[in-house]
Amino acid sequence: MNSERSQRIGNGHGEKVKGGVRKKSGLAHRKSLNDSLEGEVKAFLLDEGQLHTYDDLTKVNPVTPTTVLKCLQARYRAKVFYTHAGCTLVALNPFQPVPDLYSLDVMKEYHCAPQPQESKPHIFIVAEEAYRNVQGQVEPVNQSLVVSGESGAGKTWTSRCLMKYYATVAASSSLMKSQDTVERIEKRVLDSNPIMEAFGNACTLRNSNSSRFGKYIQLQLNRSQLLVGASVQTYLLEKTRVAGQPANERNFHIFYQAKDCFDETVEAMVHLGINAEKQGHIFRILAGLLQLGNVTFCSAMDESQPCDLEEKSKDFMHRCASLLCVPVEELQTCLRVQTLRAGKQSALFKPCSLADCSVRRDCLAKVIYAQLFEWLVTFINDSICADHSTWCNFIGLLDVYGFECFQVNNLEQLCINYANEKLQQHFVAHYLKAQQEEYVSEGLEWSFVKYQDNQGCLDLIEGIPTGVFSLLNEECLLNRASDAKQFRVRLEKELSDNGSMSWDKFSKQPHFTVAHYAGKVSYQIEGMMEKNKDPVPPELIHLLQKSENPLLHQLFADRDPVGQGTRGLRQVVTVVSKFKNSLENLMKILHSTTPHYTRCIKPNTDCRPLTFKKEEVIMQLEACGIVETIHISAAEKKSVAVSLSDRVYLPPAAVRSWLVRRAVRRWHRAAIVLQRSWRKWRVSRSPAGFSLGHPRTKWGSIKLHYQRSPLLYADLHPDHKRDGVTGLNQILLEST
Repeated sequence: MNSERSQRIGNGHGEKVKGGVRKKSGLAHRKSLNDSLEGEVKAFLLDEGQLHTYDDLTKVNPVTPTTVLKCLQARYRAKVFYTHAGCTLVALNPFQPVPDLYSLDVMKEYHCAPQPQESKPHIFIVAEEAYRNVQGQVEPVNQSLVVSGESGAGKTWTSRCLMKYYATVAASSSLMKSQDTVERIEKRVLDSNPIMEAFGNACTLRNSNSSRFGKYIQLQLNRSQLLVGASVQTYLLEKTRVAGQPANERNFHIFYQAKDCFDETVEAMVHLGINAEKQGHIFRILAGLLQLGNVTFCSAMDESQPCDLEEKSKDFMHRCASLLCVPVEELQTCLRVQTLRAGKQSALFKPCSLADCSVRRDCLAKVIYAQLFEWLVTFINDSICADHSTWCNFIGLLDVYGFECFQVNNLEQLCINYANEKLQQHFVAHYLKAQQEEYVSEGLEWSFVKYQDNQGCLDLIEGIPTGVFSLLNEECLLNRASDAKQFRVRLEKELSDNGSMSWDKFSKQPHFTVAHYAGKVSYQIEGMMEKNKDPVPPELIHLLQKSENPLLHQLFADRDPVGQGTRGLRQVVTVVSKFKNSLENLMKILHSTTPHYTRCIKPNTDCRPLTFKKEEVIMQLEACGIVETIHISAAEKKSVAVSLSDRVYLPPAAVRSWLVRRAVRRWHRAAIVLQRSWRKWRVSRSPAGFSLGHPRTKWGSIKLHYQRSPLLYADLHPDHKRDGVTGLNQILLEST
């Protein structure tokens, strides 16, 4: 804060009088106001030669998609990839390494800056703002960094940079017991990245390192704001990729690393505690899946007999059984014969059709890989997660799949795009809507900026009882074969009034089209019900439970093959139900934290370095609400400037935040004094016991209050209640 601004705040644009500020009158007041806001609040016209210098898009005048696009294009050509857009940071993917942009010196520069917001836009500004919010203890203390964008826009790289930043600035302190401890914590947290990417990322048409799962990483901080651990929550792994990939796409990275050099992944495993023996078990399982993928079948001469193996597949079958450590005969039987149970004792054996044999083979590969991935996440969390008593706050990093629209879209894309709809709604509710309502409540002259409300689309997908998910779950609970055409008819009957859904009456394939905030997507219905049920034949689970591979046996030891409940009824927990529940839990976490938004933009679909396609960029900007965000932020400055002519001067948001933090620090110091005095009194009190409110000391009478106290953060150790009183504040001392 410069001295000129400090003087303006202190003087209040007028003479100080008792009870408020006496306004200056007439032209003198308006001239003073305009002078004070010039260069800070007033927008300035576009200068074509200086477009790359516009660090904040709210300064652009007029605020239109065209002018915003010109600014971003000019900055991109000048190799400036970060730009402020109101409360959001826009990050353009350069698609090439940028030397020294994320170096330790740059981290130190932003971490030590008195006012990081006044520095050049950077992802480290967002990181530092969240970190200082935790340090300032302004509620809500916990922070969330939401990184969004299309597939290939740079979300994974951005999340990796954020983790590196916190592992550096939050661990480089002499307060730790030893430097070895610092390095061990930092290394473990960072080493979770290459493992998660190896097993959860793949090369797609849009991105060579596309995350095929979503993750929310909690970086755990102690009371000194030092990094002491982390935890990872994952969402909807695209396990179908194990069994087959779209044309010109690849399987998960780990399958190719197993053939080539993958020292980084192995080194990360070692640091996290996955020893050589466990690594051997993991790679044998992966090799077994590769062999299983080569197994093919042919129809038997006798239709009453199981399908035969292709001659070239027999060696693959034996190798697969050997690597998975299961009997080869039982493996062949499980893939070719279905077990039907008519009661608790009797069982019928039915040969599978040629198509069913392939489905069971793919199902075996998917269930093994999914369980292995889940085991890895659990192992990583056990290795990096700190004991709950050692941490009190967290900074969350959300990296989810980007909006997807392919030639063929099915249940996976519907769930992914539903997650993006929920995040867009969170952004709209937190900023575009709430911010404007706050301005009106404060009495500012405000004309609402229109924005795209996606509630109709969410009602279409998650509505009860007639949303797509509800109808899909109903269909899966019925004991009948799936019928795509019949389900399409029911969707049209139940949801024809929703403007977010449409159908192509001339299409030969049953489908439905959803108008998402980022564009329309057509979803193929064929196979959607089976994917939602995600059935696993019980005989496959029984087979894996017999495996002599210790890890593979452990993955399925506690799994109920039949999936029966306590009354013997088979329970069907669908994919969309599990995904919706986990997403709802994630949204609860986000709503309880202070969010920080970073919108990653993909400048071109071909991932070519420093290539800016205007049409593709503007579609992303409009879809995610960046233009509306700039409109609101720019209008906020204008409205504040106009309203100040008739109101007491209101300090900028940054100043108000600083004042709150200063007050909190004072409360914090007072709380420490109170705690120390309370403990001294406890030590000196009579051993015969004490009576609440009666003992007399120099501090006066003592009363215990269990309601919320204005003395925030009085309790420095909420997990160790030595005084036996729960709540944030142990006591509030009052003088009589």
